[in-house]
Amino acid sequence: MRFFTRALSGLFLLALTVGFLATAGGILRGAMTERAAREAPVREAREQVFAAPVVTLEPSTIVPVLDAFGEIASRRTLEVRAVTGGRVVGLGDGVEDGGRVTEGQLLFQIDPREAERARAVRAADLQDAEAALDDAERAAELAIEDVTNARDQLELRERAAERQRDLADRGIGSTAAVETGELAAAAADQALLSRRQALAGSQAEVAQARTALERARIAMSEAERVLADTRVTAAFSGVLSDVTVVEGGVVTSNEKLALLLDPDALEVAFRVSAGEYTRLLDAAGRLTTRDVTVQLEAGGYTLASPATISRESAQVGEGRTGRQLFARLAQPEGFRAGDFVLVAVQEPALDAAARLPVEAVTTDGRVLVLGDEDRLEEGQLEILRRQGDSVIVRVGDLAGREVVTERSPSLGVGIKVRPLREAQSDAPDEAAEFLELSDARRARLVAFVEGNERMPEAAKQRVLAQLKAQKVPAGVVARIEGRMGG
Repeated sequence: MRFFTRALSGLFLLALTVGFLATAGGILRGAMTERAAREAPVREAREQVFAAPVVTLEPSTIVPVLDAFGEIASRRTLEVRAVTGGRVVGLGDGVEDGGRVTEGQLLFQIDPREAERARAVRAADLQDAEAALDDAERAAELAIEDVTNARDQLELRERAAERQRDLADRGIGSTAAVETGELAAAAADQALLSRRQALAGSQAEVAQARTALERARIAMSEAERVLADTRVTAAFSGVLSDVTVVEGGVVTSNEKLALLLDPDALEVAFRVSAGEYTRLLDAAGRLTTRDVTVQLEAGGYTLASPATISRESAQVGEGRTGRQLFARLAQPEGFRAGDFVLVAVQEPALDAAARLPVEAVTTDGRVLVLGDEDRLEEGQLEILRRQGDSVIVRVGDLAGREVVTERSPSLGVGIKVRPLREAQSDAPDEAAEFLELSDARRARLVAFVEGNERMPEAAKQRVLAQLKAQKVPAGVVARIEGRMGG
C-alpha cells in the first residue's frame, strides 16, 4: 500500500514539473514573437573603402636595360702545336695548367739532335757549293785572259800577213810567204774561237755553281727552320691551359700540346632575340657600340666590368635563333674564359616614359587611375618594354595622374579607395656603378678580403683582382664594407 502511495506522489510531482516547463516555454515563445514583431530601426548603408598603393606618372627619360646571359672568351686564343715530331726533352718555366708565360718564352723543347745533324750536313753542302763557285769563277777569269791573248795573237798574225801581201805587191816578197802569213792568221783566228768557246763553257759553269750555291743555301735555311721548330715558344704573353705533354713524352707533328689564352683580351659572347637586336640598330641599320655591364656572382660577391659591343656573328647558326653579339671587357680582372655571366645592355633612351610594377598594368596596357573623390577610373597606356618585374610605358595623356600599382579583384572602376603614397626613387643598380678608391680605402678592403677565411680561394682571388683595378664596382665595395661594419 505504501508503495502505491509513493508512486502516485512521484507521478504527481513529474506532471507538475512538466506543466511548469510548458508554461515557461509558452511565455518565452510569446516574448520572442512580440520582439520579432517590433519594427527594427533602419541603419544607413556604409560604402566600403579599400586601401590601394598609388604612384604619380611623371614623364621622364628612361634607358631600358636588356638582360641576357653570355660566356666569357679570350679574343686571342692559340692552340700550341708541335711543328715537328720527336721526344720532349725539356719544358719551360711555368709550363702547366694556369701557368703564366711571356712572349718568346720557351714552352717545349723537342729532341734537336737529328735536326742538328741535318743542319751540319747542309752546312757542309753549302761550303762545297761555295768552293765550287770559287773554282768556276777563277776558271772563267783564266778563260777571259786566254781569249784576250788569242785575240792579240790574231792581230799580230793579221799584221804579218798584211806585210807579206804588201811586199808581194811591190815585187819584193814571194807568194809562198804571203800564203804562210795568211795560214798563220787563220790558225790564230781558229785559236781565238776555241778560247771563246772555253770562256762560254766557264761562264756556264759559273752559272751552274751559283745555282747550286742557291740550292744549298735554301737547304741550309730549311735545316735551320727545322732545328728552330724543335723549340716551341709562346707567340704572345698569356696563360696556358690544357697542357697535355710532360718531359720525356713523344709527340707527333701537328699534335696539340697546350692552349694559350690572353687573359687581358677578354670578351663576352651573348645571344639576343631578333626583336631585341633591332632595338640596338641605328638609323642606318648598323649595330651601335652600346654600353654593356658584365656581372658574375662569385662567393656572395659580384664581379662587374663595363664592356662595349664590338661586333656581331656573321650567321645565325644551325638550330639557333636571334643574333649573337660580342662585347669587349674594359676591366677583365677577375674574369676567366668560360665564365657564365649576366650581360646588361643599355638600349636607346625612351622619352616621356615611366616605370610601373608589372602588377599595375594589364596585358593590353589598361591601368586604374585615381579620379575625383578618390574613385578609380580606367586609363590606357602604351607598353614600351617589359623588363622583369617592371613595365616601361608611354605616359601620354595620363601625365601627372596617380595610378594603382597593385591591381586586385576587389578594385575596379568606380570603387573608392584610400590611396597609399610612397616616395619614388629610381636608384641605379649599384653593380652597374664603378668607384675610384683612395689608397687607404683600397688597402682596408684588400686586407679584409685576404683575412676572410670562410671565402673560397677562387672567389677571393677574383674579388682581389677587382679591388686592384682602377675602378671598382660599387656593389662590391658596399657588400664588403657592410660585412666590415663600416
